[in-house]
Amino acid sequence: MVHIMLCCASGMSTSLLVEKMKKAASEQGIDAQIWAVGANEVKANADKADIILLGPQVRYAQKKIESEAPGVPVAHIDMRDYGMMNGNSVLKQALNIIHGQ
Repeated sequence: MVHIMLCCASGMSTSLLVEKMKKAASEQGIDAQIWAVGANEVKANADKADIILLGPQVRYAQKKIESEAPGVPVAHIDMRDYGMMNGNSVLKQALNIIHGQ
């Protein structure tokens, strides 16, 4: 199972993207736990994540988030994919990073 945590300002704006990613994972037979948190909740959740994806509104906080989640890859969600709520593409991005591709 892969554990993908999305991070945005409050954890709310990424909730639709989380649902789209869960649907894409299910359709592809991928066992994934995907959830969203606000930037202030990263530290409490980092130990459960294989990757942390940042929404456009919190990309400024990447260094802080990396320091709160040592050893966990942190990446930006592509702005176009975020805007289009492209769960399939964001899931693929996360899996490629987790598997070192």
